Amino acid sequence: MEKIINEAKDALGGLKNLLSKIEESDINKIPFEGSWTAGQLAEHMALSNAGFVEMINGPVKETNKPADLMVVKLKEIFLNFNTKMDSPAFIFPADKVYDKNELLDRFESIQKDLVKSVNELDLTKTCTSFELPNMGFLTRLEAVYFVIYHTQRHTHQLKNIYLNLN
Repeated sequence: MEKIINEAKDALGGLKNLLSKIEESDINKIPFEGSWTAGQLAEHMALSNAGFVEMINGPVKETNKPADLMVVKLKEIFLNFNTKMDSPAFIFPADKVYDKNELLDRFESIQKDLVKSVNELDLTKTCTSFELPNMGFLTRLEAVYFVIYHTQRHTHQLKNIYLNLN
């Protein structure tokens, strides 16, 4: 458990630390054509990660596969920075003004909730509240790695936004 907790803290902390470096006056600026603002990217991550924490803490069933079966596939998908992905509508960030400190507070809360879940729950159980297209239902362990790799992907994108703002 310590390994996965450290990976989650590193991923979520890395995104939070990078967002904190962006000036409040730049958080809602479009850094280049076709990009989200830093605020929109952070909102997308807050929506996604909070949703996954909710899923991890939601209804489950016994698992009939290795609990980590999809972890490698998730890593390959999210850490391939050459592929462009579209966000599902339900976690697509609104076009509005975002407050950096509010986003940072949400990240802190999500990280605490995720670590608590990893510490307290049986990660081998399969989450049944949400089915991923082409992947099916994830185990709690796979869902935690979804959060880790998805966060690493968007931290990479936030670095690009940060560089273009400066």
